[in-house]
Amino acid sequence: MAGKFSGKVALVTGAAAGIGRATALAFAREGAKVVLADVLVKEGEEAAQAIRKAGGEAIFVGTDVSKPAEVERAVNQAIENFGRLDVAFNNAGIEGRRAPTADCTEENWDRVISINLKGVWLCLRQEIPAMVNQGGGAIVNNASIAGLVGFPGLPAYTASKFGVIGLTKAAALEYAKDGIRVNAICPGVIHTAMVDRLIQENPEMEAGLAAGTPLGRMGEPEEIAEVVTWLCSDAASFVTGHALAADGGYVAQ
Repeated sequence: MAGKFSGKVALVTGAAAGIGRATALAFAREGAKVVLADVLVKEGEEAAQAIRKAGGEAIFVGTDVSKPAEVERAVNQAIENFGRLDVAFNNAGIEGRRAPTADCTEENWDRVISINLKGVWLCLRQEIPAMVNQGGGAIVNNASIAGLVGFPGLPAYTASKFGVIGLTKAAALEYAKDGIRVNAICPGVIHTAMVDRLIQENPEMEAGLAAGTPLGRMGEPEEIAEVVTWLCSDAASFVTGHALAADGGYVAQ
């Protein structure tokens, strides 16, 4: 496959479904060799197989991003199989259980922060040295519009996503001179399994979510994948430390 990522290697966490899967496929269409990482083994293997069937190169590595050894293995697999790591999309995340701040359990708080924020840091800790050694790279961390504005009923999720943006900015400043760009994407309401779960819990939310977005609809995973691949491409060569909202205008209100 020829394209803007020909000869490059991409790592995508949370790659088995939703935004992660769409982005892994987008990287592959543009010529990247892709390492897909996720806790969902069956779905992750199927996504990697879809890339190979389309003529691309891909491997799946079962990975819980909250576990340092598993993150290290995923990055090592990229280097062992494909020789390098050029771009990474640290996408894996969960919404946790809905509850007001005072009713959020410690268990829920710890789990959400461990995956959404610590998991991104664990990925950066492995990806950055690999990119420093080869002279550069590009990383996108998946935050959320919940990292830009507050979301009632999701205190741990909101805190984790604000944290991802802060971590992104710190890493961008630290490694700019090493040729590594680090950005965050802040998706709005996207039609994924995560949003479907929220709607199942509160069916009345669906119309409100679309109506609350100026463009009048939910976004699709493929639309976010296009933004992620742009941020990782040479077309965004002067962009680093930025939190880009892809939200149909939600935070502009």
